[in-house]
Amino acid sequence: MAPTELASFARGLPKAELHLHLEGTLEPEMMFTLAQRNGLPLPYSDVAEVKAAYDFTDLTSFLAVYYPAMSVLQTADDFHDLAWAYLLRAKEQGVVHAELFFDPQAHTGRGVPFATVVGGYRRAIVRAQAELGISAELILCFLRDLSAEHAMSTLLEALPYRHWIVGVGLDSDERDNPPTKFAAVFERARAEGFLVTMHCDIDQPGSIDHIRQALEFGVDRIDHGTNIVEDPELVATVLERGIGLTCCPVSNSFVTEQMKSDEIVSLLRSGVRVTINSDDPAYFGGYVADNYVALAEQAGLSASDLAELARNSFHASWLTPARRSAYLAQVDEYARAGGVRSGA
Repeated sequence: MAPTELASFARGLPKAELHLHLEGTLEPEMMFTLAQRNGLPLPYSDVAEVKAAYDFTDLTSFLAVYYPAMSVLQTADDFHDLAWAYLLRAKEQGVVHAELFFDPQAHTGRGVPFATVVGGYRRAIVRAQAELGISAELILCFLRDLSAEHAMSTLLEALPYRHWIVGVGLDSDERDNPPTKFAAVFERARAEGFLVTMHCDIDQPGSIDHIRQALEFGVDRIDHGTNIVEDPELVATVLERGIGLTCCPVSNSFVTEQMKSDEIVSLLRSGVRVTINSDDPAYFGGYVADNYVALAEQAGLSASDLAELARNSFHASWLTPARRSAYLAQVDEYARAGGVRSGA
């Protein structure tokens, strides 16, 4: 396919998004809208100045901008509007199912009730199913640079809403905050019926140890995780267990020169369920189909490769078997229409 045809194929390809932070979809224009709605000052004079601040070189420099921006999110309507804006864009990007991270501690810590956060997000999810035909689930992420006790209290606060939350995760600053710090929290979450994923960000101190700890705990999925190529035994483990890795090429490119394309493609060729996602697209400038296109351009991928990545997104999802099969059939039908053989 010509590059323009491949890009069009990527955008229409039915896909699941499994690594998307709702707070990371706060576009500058919405930031100003919500600040005005809530009578809040911003440290920026216009959208251009906001975008100029997005000069990230590592996870720490990103988080220094990311968390202060959330202050504009105050009401259930704000959280609804944020999620709804993402879901509209997701529809345009071929997303038919999304499993969405949210960070309640970033809001409850500044006085916004947990119910306000989850209620606003849930309303957008229900609306998306009815109006857009997109299914979505919420994944509660614990902030790993806060205490394990704070995480546990957040988990307990979430229990009345467990029917709205499919799983729990672990994100934020990874330095000196290994998965083992939260072992008791995740044990309790598992006992309460939540599925489990954990961020193992790229090129962090102790990346391999963090991946190993996550696997020893028995995670259902790993977020990022491409450093796993450094340890063939760990690669064999995720292959054996069918564990998906939720990779984010565009955001990777802000902290590494080659967006980890070599590692992603190597894992794909070896049969690992690598998936492509957008992470924090308002900050890194690319939604999920944009990530498919960027990786294809960088690594010389074919339409068949992109279809395989889309299949992986459903295999690694937390859908029921029947719904997973239905979505996989959609991918195969779309690929055949585009001249790609199923499973090729």
